[in-house]
Amino acid sequence: MSPPGSSDSDSDLRPGRVDDPLDTAVWRLRSRGCWHDAAALLAPRAITDTSAALKRSAVLIERCMYTSEGWEAAEDALRAAEALALTDDERGATACERGYLAYAATLLGARDRADEARTALGRAAALLGPGSPTRPLLDFRRGLIAQHLSQNPTGAQAAFQRAHAGAANHGDELLRSFTWRHLAAMAEQEGEVVEARRGFAESLRIREELGYLIGIAPALAALAEVEEEPEATRLRTEAVRLVRLLGGVPVWLADQLARTPSTPA
Repeated sequence: MSPPGSSDSDSDLRPGRVDDPLDTAVWRLRSRGCWHDAAALLAPRAITDTSAALKRSAVLIERCMYTSEGWEAAEDALRAAEALALTDDERGATACERGYLAYAATLLGARDRADEARTALGRAAALLGPGSPTRPLLDFRRGLIAQHLSQNPTGAQAAFQRAHAGAANHGDELLRSFTWRHLAAMAEQEGEVVEARRGFAESLRIREELGYLIGIAPALAALAEVEEEPEATRLRTEAVRLVRLLGGVPVWLADQLARTPSTPA
């Protein structure tokens, strides 16, 4: 299974910001899979602050995608953010999160919410202006819907390419790590191994530079699929080590690696 996509729906959640100690602390916890603690830090401000409420919902939705747990907490946080949203951009951002949560539930088998995911992302597209910093993330998530729920590879690739360009324009390196990965996966499916290897390697490089620890194991495992031995085994072994370090997260990758015969015990 491909990695799910970024929950970095607000520019203030991006790594590298140092002007807000809270954002820095949240990023450090989130990047290590401590989503509950990150959400707790945001909770006091999220009561009245729309941006903080949106960040908190994004953190908890990401937790659902990586652990397949915490769906009720994510729903509650998202409803709170939706209640505070007033502007078109705020409403569009919460709709983007709504669509992603519904997509995650559908993909991981918690519940079939595919129609809700499409509707919410369509609403986000109507609300977000073309220059909105959330637009690249929306494009990416629409690509996920096309790829995994609609089986529309042409539409998925076009959406991923738009997201890739938009992320570069907005300086969203974390999102670019996801777009690189998904474009590489599509290249792999087309038999373009060199292009796939380049994309997977770029995704891994960005995640390592950002310190996005929870995303490094998926990047290692993906690159292993297009590398030759003995490099493929080395990458896969490192992915196993990181998943174990994080207590079996991401759960879908832990299952995938456990089923790989060449993975060392």
